[in-house]
Amino acid sequence: MEGKMKVAVMTGIDKMGFVEREIPKVADNEVLVKLEYVGICGSDLHYYETGRIGDYIVEPPFVLGHEPGGIVVEIGKNVTNLKVGDKVALEPGKTCGHCEFCKTGKYNLCPDVVFFATPPVDGVFQEYVAHEADLCFKLPDNVSTLEGALIEPLAVGFHAANQGGAHAGQSAVITGAGCIGLVTMLALKAMGLTEIYVVDIMQNRLEKARELGATAVINGKEKDVVKEVLELTRGAGCDLVFETAGTEITTQQAVSMTKRGATIVLVGYSKSGVVNVPLSLAMDKELTFKTVFRYRHIYPTAIKAVASGKVNLKGIVTNVFDFNDIQNAMDSSSRKKAEIVKAVIKM
Repeated sequence: MEGKMKVAVMTGIDKMGFVEREIPKVADNEVLVKLEYVGICGSDLHYYETGRIGDYIVEPPFVLGHEPGGIVVEIGKNVTNLKVGDKVALEPGKTCGHCEFCKTGKYNLCPDVVFFATPPVDGVFQEYVAHEADLCFKLPDNVSTLEGALIEPLAVGFHAANQGGAHAGQSAVITGAGCIGLVTMLALKAMGLTEIYVVDIMQNRLEKARELGATAVINGKEKDVVKEVLELTRGAGCDLVFETAGTEITTQQAVSMTKRGATIVLVGYSKSGVVNVPLSLAMDKELTFKTVFRYRHIYPTAIKAVASGKVNLKGIVTNVFDFNDIQNAMDSSSRKKAEIVKAVIKM
């Protein structure tokens, strides 16, 4: 396809603008996707607010966005798994395929991954993107491209659940009711867990968690979280904790609210990268700590869960912004975190 496309670029801290670029050419193993929805992720906001995450530093103009859903409009000559008109969810990371991690199936740990909106790689706040066909997953008729855009965060939730070895009959606590906390809850529910407690300090997020099926919610500003969890679990403590808030206090609470032999899954990144943990208590309980970095082999499972009705993915969206309103979309998502749980850009 020939022509120009509109691209939203981050031009500085808290600043967005638009440029025109050529519509990408498709390689033989790629498809061209006309994007319809792109989610705003917490990492997008970190880059927008501070210009960096750890060693990843934004050099403007930079394109944010890595949660895309859209329609295939052109295919490369070697592509056989997709056709023009297919709705797709795009997995945003291209890996090398040759390192020990790729060869053993843990491709999310590939050191040479090229990932949308991870500097210096541009993201997909733009009208079109050319992407490897094997990383574009066809959506069933009853799954929209809005839901397709949210498969990416849902994949994180399923990977977190898998890392924790979650299964029916367990009790779980999720600290943090932002997007990742909510999709983790949805993944756990789809996997058969019926005792899921969600902790946050923002009441609107707790109400969203309750709406989506949390067994109970706890406002950490108003209540003693550990005491509440122990009461809810009849003094036993929980089997699993998913720490998605990325704070020291919630990580410390996780150690205290678990039963002996439990598992804590660390999903959220802390601001400093360093967290003090009551390790002696963790050792006395023989707790298992697992960590999460993105996901692997999850998209088909996540899509089937949405298609079957087991996961209400649309339910996490609180705000949809027009692409032309990208400055307001980013500003609002950054400054109104007590109101906006999950925002999506309609392209």
